[in-house]
Amino acid sequence: MTTRVALVGASGKLGTIIHRVIDGLDGIEVTHALGSRDTFASLSEVDLVVDATHPVVSAEVVAEAIAARVNVLVATSGWSADRISALRPAVAEAGIGVVFIPNFSLGSIVATALAAAAGRLFDSVEIVEAHRDTKIDSPSGTAVRTAELIAAAREVPVAAPHVDQRARGQQVASVPVHSLRRPGVIARQDVILSGPGESLTITHDTIDSAAAYAPGIAIAVRSALDVTGIVVGLENFVDIGIGAPAGGDQ
Repeated sequence: MTTRVALVGASGKLGTIIHRVIDGLDGIEVTHALGSRDTFASLSEVDLVVDATHPVVSAEVVAEAIAARVNVLVATSGWSADRISALRPAVAEAGIGVVFIPNFSLGSIVATALAAAAGRLFDSVEIVEAHRDTKIDSPSGTAVRTAELIAAAREVPVAAPHVDQRARGQQVASVPVHSLRRPGVIARQDVILSGPGESLTITHDTIDSAAAYAPGIAIAVRSALDVTGIVVGLENFVDIGIGAPAGGDQ
């Protein structure tokens, strides 16, 4: 029996990559390729909804999937921990699963896990993330996720002097985040941790998004079919060997 998938945002850059990956999976097929302006009434006809739209539309897609009682994999960034937590009652009532993946790259989740582990040891932590100039949201979902996991690993907020000044970046879970949007960039994140007499920088650089995301997309699509409740982060489906998964239900 074929697993039917509705891919919303199918013609976008990420949507195209996701479509290609699903085409290569046995027993799983994109039966509904939808755009951001299409009606979502047909979501009740599928086994899984994959959202690859943009932040404004993503909320509508998730709401429609919950109403249709269909599991949904959210590949759209811009979802904060507070927004995700607000979905808990509706998701529980529907008895479905909602999976949020800020970044499909395996290297990215390793870098984030390392940053969360190191964040316990350094009082000064800042994130500099760069994406292409066409990316709508900032900070990136990956940067938000990294900052939240660093804060969760600490007993006290990071030291962030002069954050009242706009040039100091946007604070996410107490961590200053600086977003660059420039042409010629795919995705790069530097987590800079500083302590007395030393500094540690953890860098992840995406060179080819299609190649980097494909393994994670395959894992996420298969895993999202069987999830109940809310799960955030690809690390919940991959054993990266750096402590216990830091995500899980929200």
